[in-house]
Amino acid sequence: MSKLDAIQLQLLREVADLHEIPEGAYNLRANSQSAGRRSTEHIEITPKENNSGIDIHIKPGTKNESVHIPVVLSESGLSETVYNDFYIGEDSDVLIVAGCGIDNCGKQDSQHDGIHRFYVGKNAKIRYVEKHYGSGDGEGKRILNPVTEIYMEEGSTAELEMVQIKGVDSTNRTTIA
Repeated sequence: MSKLDAIQLQLLREVADLHEIPEGAYNLRANSQSAGRRSTEHIEITPKENNSGIDIHIKPGTKNESVHIPVVLSESGLSETVYNDFYIGEDSDVLIVAGCGIDNCGKQDSQHDGIHRFYVGKNAKIRYVEKHYGSGDGEGKRILNPVTEIYMEEGSTAELEMVQIKGVDSTNRTTIA
């Protein structure tokens, strides 16, 4: 995480409990740019070709693995929308950690809209953790508009933990299952 400054590292601790690079698959995003990505043998992360965002493919039968995809913004005036699609293979059991932290010390608003779509295979299980956090003493707002869509096959389970910690000025959350 050498590309990240002290404020961005603090935001990662708040939204994803990350103190260092995670052991499993991850995609870190800072100020609308990739700050690191790693796939594993069972979890492949690829950038979208036509939109901002990523596709995450979890192979069937993957157990006890995780993928972290947090976003941090530490510049005033940034606005982005990302589209992240998760394809969870049959009989998998995985943890997915997302979250967005915005530190805005400027006069312009900063905004992150994340559209996450989950396609959960037959008898698969996911635990999804998404935390939002805002900080900074600027006049600009910290705006987060998450969309979560879940499509589940027979026998699948999706446990969602979605928390707004503090400091977010405006949010519009949409969840569809």
